[in-house]
This record gives sequence, C-alpha cells and structure tokens, in this order.
Amino acid sequence: MTKNLFIFGLGYSARVFAQMMHADGWQLIGTTRSEEKAADLAKAGFKPIIYSGSVSDDITTALHEADAVLMSIAPDPDEAEAHPEFGGDPVLRDFADQLKTLPKKPWLGYLSTVGVYGNHDGAWVDETTDCRPVSRRSKARIAAETAWQTMADAAGLTLGIFRLSGIYGPGRNPLEKVARGQGRRINKPGQVFNRIHVNDIASALALAVAQNNGGIFNITDNEPAPPQDVVAFAAKLLDVDVPPLIPFDEADLSPMGRSFYGENKRVSNAKSKAELGLRYSVPDYRTGMNLALKSLRARG
Repeated sequence: MTKNLFIFGLGYSARVFAQMMHADGWQLIGTTRSEEKAADLAKAGFKPIIYSGSVSDDITTALHEADAVLMSIAPDPDEAEAHPEFGGDPVLRDFADQLKTLPKKPWLGYLSTVGVYGNHDGAWVDETTDCRPVSRRSKARIAAETAWQTMADAAGLTLGIFRLSGIYGPGRNPLEKVARGQGRRINKPGQVFNRIHVNDIASALALAVAQNNGGIFNITDNEPAPPQDVVAFAAKLLDVDVPPLIPFDEADLSPMGRSFYGENKRVSNAKSKAELGLRYSVPDYRTGMNLALKSLRARG
C-alpha cells in the first residue's frame, strides 16, 4: 500500500527529502506559495497545494491521509511574541485542531536550527545543552519547537525535532560563490560554524520516518570550522586567488548576516549517529567542497 508524506513548505531541504521518499514509493503532497513553483513540483511528480497562511480544505484532506508530516516553514518572530501558544508557527495557528485528531496518527517532523542554542563562546553543545538564543528568529524557533512538542504530546503523536546547521548543497555552497567571484573571507577570531549537506538532512529524516523516531536531534557535520577556512579551501580547489581576509568589524553585512556571528558554538552530532543510525555522507567541509566541485563540473 502506498504511503503518504505531507510537507508544509517544499523548499530546498524538504524537496531533497521528498525526492528520496518519492523514489522509495511514497506519494508526496506539499505546500508552496506560488503557482509557478506548484507547476514545477507537479512536473517532478509531487502533488502541490498553494498555501500562504490560511485554512485550506485541501490541506485538511491531505493531512487525514498522511502517514508522515514534515514542517519546513519558519516561524514569524512578531507572531511568536504576540501568540506564544503557537510559537509564531502558521501551521499550528491554522491546523492545530486537525493535527490533534488525525486518524492515522502520523509521524511528525519539525525542521529547526542550531541557532536555538545561542552563543556558547565556541564551546561544544548537544541536545541537552540549555538553549539561550540571541536573535529574534532563533527565539521564535525555540518557541515554535515548544509549541509543536506541546501539541504532539497532547495528541499522542511522535515528533522529531531536527536542529540543522548551515545548509548547503547543489546550487547553494561557498564553492559556487567563489566561482562567481562572490566569495568573501570574513575573519572574526575564534568564530566557528558547523554545516550540513542537504543530502544528510534527507537521510536523517528518512531514517526517523522509517524508525518512528521522536526527540531532538542535531543534524550537523563532524567539524565546526572558521568560515574563512572554507572559502580558502574552495578557492584552492578552483585554482583561483584566495579572497583577502576582511576583519569582521569592517565587513558590510546585513543585520541578519551579522547576527549569525553572534552565536559561536561547536555542535555535536553524536546523538543522531547513535539513535538514528545516521552515517554522514558529507562529514566535513572538505568533502562537501569536493562534492560541490564535481556537481559544478557536471553542470558545465
């Protein structure tokens, strides 16, 4: 019997997961915000539903048929402050009552971010570490996590929360930025970031669905590293000049970009390996940049 996966927000990461599940025989239904994207998803074999933050009978029907449901829509910080019971999450706002009464009791997954840990001055963090988010968007994420867990507990549903590091993959990675002449090496002494390849996100989710895993999991690579080192490695792979270092205080960053540098930590992935059985195909940025180079060459 065909199983049904419903995804709120068929964006970059969720779509790779959807393609993996589709190849395994699952029927895919997911939301998007535009007719153009809906047409593209339909061509890929998915059943798209337009959703821009309002109740939809089509979504309610699809949820009742779902064996697994993934949430991949960011919460709104303003809404999180105004309506903490929903954590700023539009799906909970619009569909919490339906989710509590679904006949199939589907597995639930929520894509979050390691930003919920906040700043730990470069120290290691894991799923037991206290969350002390700095930015408003990270505060909204932890509020949304809490709201989803409260709903899942009340409904007797299994919920997996996946805290993702900086996402990269085909079309979105430092190597391609360097290739376009857009690579910058911003230097803030002591700053490190973890990263995660989109393929490993998909693998983590597929394992969790198959095993009905619940709980919180950091999905992140093995090696937190200074961002300027990643750009330098990418430039060397491309055999181009390594961009000069730019002191952080002199970097022309957007407020959002600058806020990322206010959260310095090393994120452990040990739990995802032990409990999900996840074997990371891209365990570090060097593997990732080499993979990006192969993809870039394949696309000419």
